[in-house]
Amino acid sequence: MSESSAEAVTDVAAAAVASAAGNWRKAGIAGVAIGVVAAGAAAGVAIERLTVGRGMRSKARLALDSTGPYGSLRGTPGKAYADDGTELYYEVDDIEQDVTFTPRRRRLFGRKAPAPVTVVFSHGYCLNQDSWHFQRAALRGVVRTVHWDQRSHGRSGRGVDQSKDGTPVTIDQLGRDLKAVIDAAAPEGSVVLVGHSMGGMTVMALADQYPELIRDRVVAVALVGTSSGRLGEVNFGLPVAGVNAVRRVLPGVLKALGQQAALVERGRRATADLFAGIIKRYSFASRDVDPAIARFAERMIEGTPIDVVAEFYPAFTDHDKTEALARFADLPVLVLAGVGDMVTPSEHSEAIADLLPDAELVLVPDAGHLVMLERPEVVMDRLADLLMRAGAVPAGATVGGYGSTSSTAQPG
Repeated sequence: MSESSAEAVTDVAAAAVASAAGNWRKAGIAGVAIGVVAAGAAAGVAIERLTVGRGMRSKARLALDSTGPYGSLRGTPGKAYADDGTELYYEVDDIEQDVTFTPRRRRLFGRKAPAPVTVVFSHGYCLNQDSWHFQRAALRGVVRTVHWDQRSHGRSGRGVDQSKDGTPVTIDQLGRDLKAVIDAAAPEGSVVLVGHSMGGMTVMALADQYPELIRDRVVAVALVGTSSGRLGEVNFGLPVAGVNAVRRVLPGVLKALGQQAALVERGRRATADLFAGIIKRYSFASRDVDPAIARFAERMIEGTPIDVVAEFYPAFTDHDKTEALARFADLPVLVLAGVGDMVTPSEHSEAIADLLPDAELVLVPDAGHLVMLERPEVVMDRLADLLMRAGAVPAGATVGGYGSTSSTAQPG
């Protein structure tokens, strides 16, 4: 890039952040703090703004929203209830069981077929169960799966304790929520636990509080783009001064934003272009990510209300489930992360693998935080291998079409 072009990008980036801050100020919110958070992504956004007009971007979003099958897969719905009464929505993708009883099978099981292995997928912060779209598509008809929405996300209800008296969300609570989903959706048989980001932390919290469940029923674990602790040290790709400023102001800013949710949601719409760029920067690492996939991720994140964002954020600073990892020591474990992940850096996955020396560690080049959407073929390849090692699917089982993120692809 020439010096004059670089200066132009810098100027537009500054204008973008200033514009965003101005819009947030009009909503009565701390716009300057939002500008600090946005600074790390502003240059990338600015390049887009130099070449694509706002009207064209708006039309492109509408077109991408109607393109591709992403997030369209649905299963048999069900509801579980957390210990505080929160309604937790889940869906089951079942497989037809072989009910043919040979003499040997009758001696072993009587007239009742054994419960199938169930793979339970837990999603990350500000996402929902649809974030596992490609893996869900690939495993349909191969193994029984359960996909659920964490409290206050997707189709699940708002956290009852949070709505009632502002009780903070904890990772331990999410672990208990997962236990309620397993009790309702997979009360029998072996279980494989798969968690991305906050979902991985949820799996660790489950292990911490219910070691007998891990010992008696869990046959494998996959931890994708997650961390067992020390998230307060993550710099999100920002310079030292910027990240220190964010750490000082962000908890208070998010709390204030959560208390003025209606105004903030209007502000989010007013600054949609800027935040689309931020979402893309922190979700993906490759430059050639399918625009329809980027828009799909954007829709999920946009769909998380700001007060929910505020309720969950403090839990990550307190999260420390390092000791709980020992519960997985005797199990087949996959630890996978994108090398370009700036939200839960791959070093956190390496730290998990160091404590589980028998685990398979996979670091995916040119992939970011949403590695299961950005590099679904790699994630599915290693997940299929894990399921075979755990005996959850027969060796040589064929999974469906998961390898393309083209907007014209039709995952099976």
